[in-house]
Amino acid sequence: MTYTARDEWEQHYGEGKGWRRLGEREQHLLAEHTPVPEGGGRALDVGCGTGELAAHLAGMGYTVDAVDFTDSAIARAREEHADVEGVRWLRLDIERDDPAPLHEEGYDLITLRLVYPFMADRGRTVHGLGERLRDGGALVVITPIVENTPAERRGIALDEDEITLLGAGWERVERLDADGLAFLVLRGPCHLDARAVEKRPTTGHALTGALAVVTDHAGRVLLGRSRRGMLELPGGKPTGREDFAATAVRELAEETGLVADPADAHVVTMLADDSHGLPRLTAVVRITAWTGTLANPEPDKFDRWEFFDLHALGCVGDVFTPAALALDAVWPGILPGVPPATAYPITADQPPVPGEPAEAARLRAAMAQMVIDGGWAPSVQVQEALRTVPRHRFAPEANLAAAYDGGDRAVITRYDEAGTAISSVSAAWLQADMIEHLGLKPGAVVFEAGSGGYNAELIAHVTGPGGRVVSVDIDPWVVRRTRRFLTEAGSGRVTAVEADAALGAPGHLVPRGGFDASMITYNCWDIAPAWREQLAEGGRLVLPLEMGGYTRAITLERRGEVLHAVHFTYCGFVRDQGQQARTIPVLSHLDGGLTLRFEHGTAADTTGLEEALRGPRHEVATGVTMDSTRSYFGSLQLYAATTLSGFCRLAAHQEPHEGVTGIAKNRDAPAIVGDASLAYLIPVQTKDGDHPQDKTWEWTVHSFGEQGPALAEQLAATVRAWDRHIRAEANDEHAHPALTVHPAGTPDEALPAGDVLDKDLCRLVFRWPGRDVPPPRPVEHPGAGVVTEGV
Repeated sequence: MTYTARDEWEQHYGEGKGWRRLGEREQHLLAEHTPVPEGGGRALDVGCGTGELAAHLAGMGYTVDAVDFTDSAIARAREEHADVEGVRWLRLDIERDDPAPLHEEGYDLITLRLVYPFMADRGRTVHGLGERLRDGGALVVITPIVENTPAERRGIALDEDEITLLGAGWERVERLDADGLAFLVLRGPCHLDARAVEKRPTTGHALTGALAVVTDHAGRVLLGRSRRGMLELPGGKPTGREDFAATAVRELAEETGLVADPADAHVVTMLADDSHGLPRLTAVVRITAWTGTLANPEPDKFDRWEFFDLHALGCVGDVFTPAALALDAVWPGILPGVPPATAYPITADQPPVPGEPAEAARLRAAMAQMVIDGGWAPSVQVQEALRTVPRHRFAPEANLAAAYDGGDRAVITRYDEAGTAISSVSAAWLQADMIEHLGLKPGAVVFEAGSGGYNAELIAHVTGPGGRVVSVDIDPWVVRRTRRFLTEAGSGRVTAVEADAALGAPGHLVPRGGFDASMITYNCWDIAPAWREQLAEGGRLVLPLEMGGYTRAITLERRGEVLHAVHFTYCGFVRDQGQQARTIPVLSHLDGGLTLRFEHGTAADTTGLEEALRGPRHEVATGVTMDSTRSYFGSLQLYAATTLSGFCRLAAHQEPHEGVTGIAKNRDAPAIVGDASLAYLIPVQTKDGDHPQDKTWEWTVHSFGEQGPALAEQLAATVRAWDRHIRAEANDEHAHPALTVHPAGTPDEALPAGDVLDKDLCRLVFRWPGRDVPPPRPVEHPGAGVVTEGV
């Protein structure tokens, strides 16, 4: 009996047929190897049939989710075990349906009894189930094996090769016998690092072939487990005068039984590498539509074909090198450690390729609703963009839950050699907020600095069919990746360009009169003149700007040569890599235990400070308090950074020094420096309690050196002024400054009243409420020669 269709199983259970009864040996092994954890456990029985195993697990003490993809099986299970408590019967296709009904917190035990041989996508399904195991949990597979199964029934059994594959990647695999059935207990992470491997050496002078990249209705990619023990894409060598697209279509049919029209086969990249010293040229052919039923017409070459989740490709084990390179060509970054090859991307007229699991639509809707409920997306246009644009397809290496996290999580897509994030898909709420403040109208043309694809597609969706987005990034890998993802899942209204975004967009892409709006998606220490010059009068520029090391997404509106701030949002992004990338002056003290970071760009002279830090400490209580239900520090930090001369950040790198106390290891505090003197601001707890609302802290200044008392009073006065004029009860209601941004050459007499913060390319003037500052009054940052720390 080798049923493959659901209706066959429906008929089987509907006619009252069953399956092999649960044996005493199986019950004994379950009790011995998977006892219920102390305090109770949760189990998932996959392919439960009429429910015998699920009922037994409930009798052991498990709370059980029992799933089957047939209504007839679930109906019989409910009827035959109506008196069993602790079982939830679910009609669910574990291979294809949205797994939303499953327990979010995972399972201590997952069982697949007499089910595994009937699965089409075995590797993907078992890997996904493994991700649902709690720490210490086990996945148990009970299955017939070929050697104990009559020849006519071996379609329901596993051979030794399949059993080996089933256990690959698990930390521990126990194989036991249950009256002729294999009883496999799999524990630990189900992870086998992907590795590109070669076949045996080939004779000849050169190798030429075509590989077909095919995805199913859920966006999963088709791979075959070859007899060589590796995963491969469908493909082979051209015959006669056959072109590469035709080769891919023919090989797809011959190897998998799937049929594609050559018109739906698009050569997207030519790859040049070598195999055992022989030159190799591989055409990567993206097939966008196909028909037929997946089969294995060449069992002498392949064990089976199945569709794999893109995010799981990093742990599938050995992959044939050309296949690994082809996967990386279509989804750059999807496989780690891909060997080098020369790629020649081809500008193919490939249509977007549809396909996503039902789970993606559900999670996208939930993410959108969370952002909307948070007040970050008030407009219908941005709301619809969040609900529509497939975020996961622009971060295919992340699982769906991570891709659609509605909180503060950004999906990191690229790191530098030091492990620092240099490219990411930002948190959805922040993307929505920044797009909202662009003030977009239908048909707008928008500049984006920092590519990735998803944010640009959100903007394109908001601007509508008549709109256009020009997305610029300095990293060629990021641009290649963005272009591929836009081809796979984009609207066709985003143009990705490789260039230094600080120079703006290439001239031929700048609309007459300038861009209607511009967005910068990485932390900026400075504001490039091109961003103002290429912006239309009245247009808005939204960018994450660093001021004293504290970042805000600021919405600036162009009025002539001056940019006027109209909105501030707390945020953080990866840093600039282009010509605006900065090094921050850093001075070390107390044998490296403390460092002073001069985020404005110029360090103060700290001669004699080391001795002062080893001397007596002076303290000043500000009288300004806070409780644990509200965080005011971000607002206070920015106020101090933009109004105090000699501002810096004092960071601790070891446990608190006996003199310099109150700063936790690897944290920092706002500080100001003087002549061999220092003062810094920390919260000191003044009241404890059993509940967060019962605890209070008072802002307190510690200082050192001869000028320490005066510096402490200056810093304390700043805190009190902030408390009177800036502070609000709600964290998002603190007063913001009136900020204007002027070209770098603007003379002092042409600046408005306020505190001036000079950058290399612009001059920022802050006018805080309650602060009467005549023009001009630059924030002073006396210089000194120091070692710098890159950022």
